[in-house]
Amino acid sequence: MARKDGGPDRNEQGGGKKPRRSFLGNLLYWGTVLAVWGLIFAVVFFAVFARDLPDTSTLYDVERQPSITYLDRSGALIAVRGTQMAPPVDLDALPDYVPAAFIAIEDRRFYHHPGFDPIGMSRAMALNLKAGRVVQGGSTITQQLAKNLFLTPDQNLKRKVQELMLAVWLELKFTKKEILALYLNRVYFGAGAYGIEAASQRYFDKSADKLTVGESALLAGLLKAPSRYSPVSESERAATRATVVLNEMVEAGVITPAQRDAAVAEPVRVSRTLASQHAQYFIDWLDKQIRGLVGEPTEDMVVETTLDLTLQTDAERAVRRILDRDKGRGVEQAALVALDGEGRVRAMIGGGSYADSQFNRAVDARRQAGSAWKPFVYLAAVEAGYTPTTPVVDQPVTIGGWSPRNYSGNFSGQMTLAQAVAQSTNTVAAYVADQVGRDSVARAARRLGITSEIGLQPSMALGAVEVSPLEMAQAYDAFANGGKRVEAYGISRIRTPSGRVIYQHGTGENGQAINNPSLYYMNQMLRGVITSGSGRSAAIGGRDIAGKTGTTSDYKDAWFVGYTGGFVAAVWVGKDDNKAMRGVTGGSSPAAIWRGFMEAALPKLAVQPIPNGPPLPEGWVAPDPVGDMMGQVEDPYAQPLEGEPGPAIVDGQPLPTPAPLPNDQPIIRPTSPQPSTKEAPRSDKKPEAVFF
Repeated sequence: MARKDGGPDRNEQGGGKKPRRSFLGNLLYWGTVLAVWGLIFAVVFFAVFARDLPDTSTLYDVERQPSITYLDRSGALIAVRGTQMAPPVDLDALPDYVPAAFIAIEDRRFYHHPGFDPIGMSRAMALNLKAGRVVQGGSTITQQLAKNLFLTPDQNLKRKVQELMLAVWLELKFTKKEILALYLNRVYFGAGAYGIEAASQRYFDKSADKLTVGESALLAGLLKAPSRYSPVSESERAATRATVVLNEMVEAGVITPAQRDAAVAEPVRVSRTLASQHAQYFIDWLDKQIRGLVGEPTEDMVVETTLDLTLQTDAERAVRRILDRDKGRGVEQAALVALDGEGRVRAMIGGGSYADSQFNRAVDARRQAGSAWKPFVYLAAVEAGYTPTTPVVDQPVTIGGWSPRNYSGNFSGQMTLAQAVAQSTNTVAAYVADQVGRDSVARAARRLGITSEIGLQPSMALGAVEVSPLEMAQAYDAFANGGKRVEAYGISRIRTPSGRVIYQHGTGENGQAINNPSLYYMNQMLRGVITSGSGRSAAIGGRDIAGKTGTTSDYKDAWFVGYTGGFVAAVWVGKDDNKAMRGVTGGSSPAAIWRGFMEAALPKLAVQPIPNGPPLPEGWVAPDPVGDMMGQVEDPYAQPLEGEPGPAIVDGQPLPTPAPLPNDQPIIRPTSPQPSTKEAPRSDKKPEAVFF
């Protein structure tokens, strides 16, 4: 069309507007542009994140640390440390509710997603944003398997993207059933167990195909945090978590409400081996020694120990009973070590609760010994010429500006050495140590097995020396076994599962540490502590018992170390923060623990009366009447156990019973506090399910 002015039309000259694209044209155009750029971005993205993806050819390779199996002296299983693996379990061999429990709590949409779950991820993200913290994860079972098989637990974007990539790869390569089987056979369940078969064996002493509904729920609940939900150390928390799993199983239609109720009502019983947590203190002690004996383990090992699980259980019950009974008096912690005459550790308690604190007070704590130290003073004395009938005087004494005192504030005047031992008279012990030489006392203690530093200050005579219960049991063992020095040990043999011996404890003769008549004198005087002195509450009818109580200043530490023929046990009670208990002495809580343990243990042991030891000198005659005199020493304040007669009667009236025993009069300065690893108090809320 011509313009009016005669010029050419603009459209005819090619200078007019380009025709507009339709909506569909625009959509195709920009879709193509975005697709190209998206492809470029994806190539770059995957190139960056896939550059150092792990080698998936190692899918079926299993790398693990060697396991160490600990057996008691009769071959019973105590514990397994290190990694425990088991042959892979066939998914078809498991009850249907076992894998279903894991799907219900870990990945409800497992059979409906391609390795990652956008719906679950969105839901988790919304919940986390609302809470302001991570309260729910969005990982699928496939993602968790990818992480467990190939990746580190680092929480960062790169690791998460790689996890998604590997999850998709697993879904393309394997069926859902194969992925679930891989997951159940490789995931970590805590307590060193990898895979559901190892976990079932470790926690319940049964194969996985025998798991109940409740046991399956407990194992499925473990995966969120194996240590936090351990049925051994966190039974209430584990029970609550298992109940959550059971509820999810009902909601998913895996089990009926009736099955859920039946599972809640039936207690899940954890393996006795794992439930005996106090034995773990003993295992910790041995674990430190194994590397020194055989080097770093490179293969599975079996450690045959000296522990007697039956006696260990007796010790646990005795300790638990008195800790519960006397907590109102400030008794918070206890330690116990029992040795036979050869120095074999037959029981060891390192604290009130291994779950609350793994600090081993039986071995690693150094607490002042108080009057339990005095036998070393009197051993040095009898070796220097004193006898049980040697007259001594309870009177004021000052040594280097230090004046020990007796609890009563009074002095009894002349007495025999045996009476001073039975009544734990402080002035006599301090004076005798000064006379025979505190260096002689230190040498006597060293000779019997005390390895801690020993100061030579005057108060050393009354127990101002920091020692461990293991040392005290080791030293007193010489009184119990005929005077022979022992070194406490817990490992008899280390071998491979096939039987090849790696280490064997030597069987050499123990050297003589105490000769006669010194040993005879000491046993007589320490018997007197039990028959009529500060340790009367530890007496056991029909048993030849000897020992010594000990209490330190302000009742910060209380001890009882006692023995019979070829068997000794040392007991300590106190607080980790070194604060005072309320009037707790060696003749109260420690003696009660000792007696409770020994009454249960001695009938199971072929113990004999306390041996006399090496032959007495030719022509030597025991001082007369040593035996009769022992029964005449009185301690009217000795505290009886429950059900026993009360204080002695004088002039028709019972003597008053003050909180502290006068014979364990506290004078020793405190030590530095031991570390405590207690957690914050837990909720007292009762779980719905019952697990123990």
